[in-house]
Amino acid sequence: MREKVLAWLAENVPSSRVNHILRVEQMAVDLAVHYNVDRGKAAMAGLMHDLAKYFKPQKLLLMARQEGLEIDEVIEANPHLLHADVSAIVARDSFGVNDEEVLQAIANHTLGRPGMSLTSCIVFLADSLEPGRGDSPQLQALRQMSRQNINQAVWKTSDYTLKFLLESSCLVHPRVVFTRNWFCARWKNKQPVVQQSA
Repeated sequence: MREKVLAWLAENVPSSRVNHILRVEQMAVDLAVHYNVDRGKAAMAGLMHDLAKYFKPQKLLLMARQEGLEIDEVIEANPHLLHADVSAIVARDSFGVNDEEVLQAIANHTLGRPGMSLTSCIVFLADSLEPGRGDSPQLQALRQMSRQNINQAVWKTSDYTLKFLLESSCLVHPRVVFTRNWFCARWKNKQPVVQQSA
């Protein structure tokens, strides 16, 4: 399966993006081992998280509508936000992935989701924090945090994303805020992360 996905990626995304995907896959595996969760699921979700990254906006919207996904005004204005959800559809329909936890980890890697599983958290963090994203002190701190407390890491990584979006005058999807708040509250109440897929 991995070779089939890599061949598909080589035809559908630039090599620089394939390199990012491979770094996400590796970081997801490293975090899965660290947190004692299924490394195969984390690797599969990491490898497939950006399948739809370069789909045209109209294709993303069409596939999302066919799937019955909610299209709000923020997504309508920025269909690229659908690439995570559509990547999960491609993983299911083109590669036969039917593990709900893997599909959710793919779908949640950009906007997150309140109550998302540990596997989803791992892929969400790996996508944002893989080494190719840079080496600023803030990113280094977030990478360290990702191995210490995953709830805090998702919260603070969401803050990092929100700060970037606000400084860039971008629209902010409500799910990013909901994710941030859910994991912030979870960390402050010292609650464990959700083990099963949400």
